[in-house]
Amino acid sequence: METSDEPLILSLETTTRAGSIALLRASQVLSSRAGEAQVSHSTALLENIKAVLSEAGQQLGDVDLFAVASGPGSFTGLRIGLATVKAFAAMLSRPSIGVPTLHAVALSAGPSLCTLAMIPAGRGEVFGQLLAVDINGVPHPLENPVHLPPVKLLASLDGRRALRLAGEAVSLYADEISAYADAHNLSLRGGEESREGLTVEDLPDTWKIAPPTQALAVYVAAEARRLYQSGETGSPEELHAIYVRPSDAELNNVENRRD
Repeated sequence: METSDEPLILSLETTTRAGSIALLRASQVLSSRAGEAQVSHSTALLENIKAVLSEAGQQLGDVDLFAVASGPGSFTGLRIGLATVKAFAAMLSRPSIGVPTLHAVALSAGPSLCTLAMIPAGRGEVFGQLLAVDINGVPHPLENPVHLPPVKLLASLDGRRALRLAGEAVSLYADEISAYADAHNLSLRGGEESREGLTVEDLPDTWKIAPPTQALAVYVAAEARRLYQSGETGSPEELHAIYVRPSDAELNNVENRRD
């Protein structure tokens, strides 16, 4: 049973192109809003936060816990999200939790023995990670996150014949995924069937495409709530970004040193 003792959670996800914001109490989504891929997070984030709070009849000071996607993802968006949550949490003396973006992506696809979470990394690459998600909604990393061209990521899966694919990059690189599946005699299945609770072992030689998620921030909040209940909360100063790869500026510095 959900009670008023449950924290009111404001969750920000600014690591993907559009990003999203959600306000939850327990498993109830009070309000959520997806951004626009063409609009900078720095332009719309605060306005969207105000809209989400207003829609739920809440104020920023009512929030008990701040959650934020901690990466990997867009460098600029990631920093904006973390800075915003750090500022809110410090100002209001509230706890804050960072949730790895790819964990939230895997959660959005439901229980699975093996899910490949994928989001765009720019420059024709993706951030990807293999995770299992148990029936209690707990993500379990099977590999470390990587950044690779999508074809190389698929080739690195070590012949996995049963898999669930989730995340924004799945639709973005649908042609590459389809070509890889055809070349390796794999069946691709998509749509709502991916949410039926079937494990990947139920359909051998099948890669299942999870339905897209409009508000990934909902799953960031869900994981933050689980961690909060486990006592794994922290201060704003403890929030840190998961970059996986160096920023463009860092890469340019390396190239300049070589020249």
